[in-house]
Amino acid sequence: MKQFYSIGLLIVSNIFMTLAWYGHLKFSEWKWSAKLGLISIILISWGVAFFEYCFQVPANKIGYSGNGGPFNL
Repeated sequence: MKQFYSIGLLIVSNIFMTLAWYGHLKFSEWKWSAKLGLISIILISWGVAFFEYCFQVPANKIGYSGNGGPFNL
């Protein structure tokens, strides 16, 4: 069962990562983003990364065989 939790969390994490990468490519095209300052852009970027890590870190911890999971390095 742990393998499904781990894989599911990694899929959600990957969705956030894809959003972050493609979002940065399209960010300059959005009209509302032109008004944002550097600090706002940094906070948005780190905010997306934060949610990505919130799913990725537990997925790796749950899935690692050293913690009772089915996957090894």
